[in-house]
Amino acid sequence: MTACATEPTAEDEDDDDRTPHADCVITADGAYAARLARDAGSACWFPERWTLDGHEPYAVPLPGDQPEEPGTEVQPLADGRVLIHRVARGRHAFSLLYPTGPGTGELPLGAVECPDDGVRLRLLPPAPCGGRAYALAVGPRSTALWLVAGGAFGPEHVAEIAGRCSGGVWLDRTGRMLALDRRIGGRTKAIVVDLERGGEVSPLLQIAADSDDRVLLAAPDSGLLLVSSDAPSPGAARLGWGVLGSMLPVRFPESLRLPDCTVTPFAIQPGQVLTPESCAVALRMEGPFGSWVGVWRPAERRLHQLAPPAGWLAGAGLWTEDGVLRLPYATETEPCGVALLTPPPPSAPSLPAPPALDPHPESPSLDPLTSPPSLLSPTSPLAPRPVPLQQAPLDRLVTK
Repeated sequence: MTACATEPTAEDEDDDDRTPHADCVITADGAYAARLARDAGSACWFPERWTLDGHEPYAVPLPGDQPEEPGTEVQPLADGRVLIHRVARGRHAFSLLYPTGPGTGELPLGAVECPDDGVRLRLLPPAPCGGRAYALAVGPRSTALWLVAGGAFGPEHVAEIAGRCSGGVWLDRTGRMLALDRRIGGRTKAIVVDLERGGEVSPLLQIAADSDDRVLLAAPDSGLLLVSSDAPSPGAARLGWGVLGSMLPVRFPESLRLPDCTVTPFAIQPGQVLTPESCAVALRMEGPFGSWVGVWRPAERRLHQLAPPAGWLAGAGLWTEDGVLRLPYATETEPCGVALLTPPPPSAPSLPAPPALDPHPESPSLDPLTSPPSLLSPTSPLAPRPVPLQQAPLDRLVTK
């Protein structure tokens, strides 16, 4: 059993965690999903694993000796086991669940003690490798990054990061580069944590000194990033996009600005290595009348709004490389289903395609003493440390 290493402080900063939450979690390769479920008419929650890579999806219940608490976190691994995170009186226990014929097998992994009421611990999105799982313990002044599954000796402390971190986006296919949104000094800026260099931290997204800049989603193949910033409209965050390693300004399309509606990206089309602006992006739309699906491409100025299947596990889904959106859903008559949604084909690009990425870009706005080395093009199998997406003044922001 290990303890959270966060340092209390009297500093009063809001931990504005805008991490998108889905009703189920899907592995990076799309083979498995996991969620908390309950039988019709029952108040008892239990973990459930979905197998998605066969001819038809099917669910396997993984109930334990007693019902789970609502909000208990579950996460599938690439080998079909399900990680569960249970909390009791500051003790965060982790176990791996797996089916054993009529019952459920459970392999305890250990626990992390967080006795301080000001510390919150949550799982990060599934790592691309599928064999490891990480968690963030956010304290009043610093954030601890933990490897909670896939290590040699139970939960392992990976890094201690100054500031309060939220979000969590993987930037590469190996699970080395992790983007986090760090709040420090009253402002939130996206950073990169290099897990192969002991949690070394580098800046990623810095649009203006007084703006809150977050990374919401990334496509490792193409380098496309979906970001959020209040730089174009102080006091109101807007969705934008950029390309990792590019020196072009971040763009904030008007088509993603909807009144009385919350728009959250949850999946980016893979592939499209040389044309990130052609990637389809799936968006969770939330308004007074519920949740629905949006589909948008950076090369277009149009947002397609589509009806989800009944029982959609809102915020969950993944793209195939040929542009089909797979949305998991559960109803009384069909407790495990995946709907295939094919959006309208892309129209002629209305925005110029970004130039080919320079393997060694240079920018006079980057401070050579603090800026990390450049990111290679997305076709490179390596995972060097990325450069900041943008440090441009506000008059260079693109809002069309």
